[in-house]
Amino acid sequence: MAAEGQKVGGDTIFGKIIRREIPTEFLYEDELCVAFNDINPQGPVHFLVIPKKPIVKLSDAEDCDEQILGRLLTVARKVAKEKGLSDGYRVVINDSDQGGQTVFHIHVHVIGGRKMRWPPG
Repeated sequence: MAAEGQKVGGDTIFGKIIRREIPTEFLYEDELCVAFNDINPQGPVHFLVIPKKPIVKLSDAEDCDEQILGRLLTVARKVAKEKGLSDGYRVVINDSDQGGQTVFHIHVHVIGGRKMRWPPG
């Protein structure tokens, strides 16, 4: 539930997606989060899992967000299975500018369908 005067999902592009102001086909949705394909895929399969609560970045998450953070990874696993990623996949959470975060609403990238390299970047 958003605080008074605050938009559900926050003011980022992800908030607009959550509020359905930007049409998006959800791969998954429940009361805590949604999953959808990334518009700039970095692999044959690339989807995002985002919480409906507008947590800006992982380093801003609080102990009370533990259920949401766990749900993000559980949904990532479920959708990866549905997408046929039985040979493996990469899960990425970027944090802040130095970590490569470009949308300041925490999100989990799930990338698969090809062999991943290390180090990632």
